[in-house]
Amino acid sequence: MPFGDRRDAGWRLAEQLQHLRDEDVVVLGLPRGGVPVAFEVARALDAPLDVIVVRKLGVPFHPELGMGAIGEGDVRIINDEVMWRTGVRPAELAEVEQRERVELDRRAQRFRDGRARAELSGRTALIVDDGIATGSTAAVACRVARAQGAARVVLAVPVAPRNALERLRESVDELVCLETPEGFWAIGQWYADFCQTLDAEVVDLLDRAAQAHPAPTTAGDPDAWLRDEEVEVAVGPVRLAGHLSVLERAQGTVVFAHGSGSSRHSPRNRYVAGKLNRAGLGTLLFDLLAGAEELDRRNVFDIELLASRLVEVARWLHTQPEARHLGVGYFGASTGAAAALWAAAEAPDLVNAVVSRGGRPDLAAERLAEVQAPTLLIVGSRDDAVLELNQQAHALMRGESRMAVVRGATHLFEEEGTLDEAAELARDWFTSHLAAVGRRA
Repeated sequence: MPFGDRRDAGWRLAEQLQHLRDEDVVVLGLPRGGVPVAFEVARALDAPLDVIVVRKLGVPFHPELGMGAIGEGDVRIINDEVMWRTGVRPAELAEVEQRERVELDRRAQRFRDGRARAELSGRTALIVDDGIATGSTAAVACRVARAQGAARVVLAVPVAPRNALERLRESVDELVCLETPEGFWAIGQWYADFCQTLDAEVVDLLDRAAQAHPAPTTAGDPDAWLRDEEVEVAVGPVRLAGHLSVLERAQGTVVFAHGSGSSRHSPRNRYVAGKLNRAGLGTLLFDLLAGAEELDRRNVFDIELLASRLVEVARWLHTQPEARHLGVGYFGASTGAAAALWAAAEAPDLVNAVVSRGGRPDLAAERLAEVQAPTLLIVGSRDDAVLELNQQAHALMRGESRMAVVRGATHLFEEEGTLDEAAELARDWFTSHLAAVGRRA
């Protein structure tokens, strides 16, 4: 039994794919079982992860027999020999294709949750599955990737029979397989745990992968950015680095305040920012401290200093042509949440909503009663000490506020699905409280 589960298979497969780190690689998992394997490969290679969704076009009176296949981007592959042998008419083919196209689009939208399909033009498409039985689906996926412009196609699987691999070699530029056992009859035979992969797990893994390689899109108009660039904000003699993303149809802009020991590059905050972008919200991620300031731990916990920086950054945001008419939200994590709450109390005219994730509102206790902006406190059910601090802080707040407890989450929301739930809570809070501000402007 060579593999414990799909994660184990992904780790071991990644070891044999390290030579691809120097290439412009996009890892493509075949839904659903190939995605957990592909997730580990993408993480090891520091490469973006996507799914490659294909649908077989089955002969109408013999659906198991494929007369072709379709992929995203209007890719269509037809087996003329099967069409001829079975006598399928063009109208019948069109009917099957129309039906399968609807299902393909539904699955692609479900898996990506609003993100755009990864661009393959000129890149290496690394297609990953949890194993190969006959190889027909993998062969179609390779042809679809090629049709979408991939410069190289690499197929990598943990286990497959030798005869299937031989049939696939002509479809790929490189083929990597860890195990080619004799007596092969099913992929699950070679896993200790081969439980079914659910759609929700695929969505979760793709969302988690987007933390490192976010693909900004909007729900209504993909890639419609007014501004998406690195910026510098002058706060007195200090210049703070940040990244501003403002959408053409933005409903508001959310300013991120990271926790101690973090920065604007925080993968968790970038993940949340991507979720907000896809919901039509602009984002500004910036460093609360500059250069040598970060070396002095007293600065990291100087909430009044951090809050003053946040206030100045919000003022700067209101001067930017792309964002000045939009409502502003603060999203704070850990000590950044305390800074966000303090800043909301200090300059209530600048902020319209606040969200705290795993925050330390107790560090802003003296200002909590002054916070007027609607505030959402998100905390993990297993983050015992911080949960109690948030409960106490919630009781001190006089304005609109709510606590949301994410079941199973610890302080960093590292458990499966917990960061996604926190991001969705933040998204819903900001969209409901910032959209109306933009309409009034």
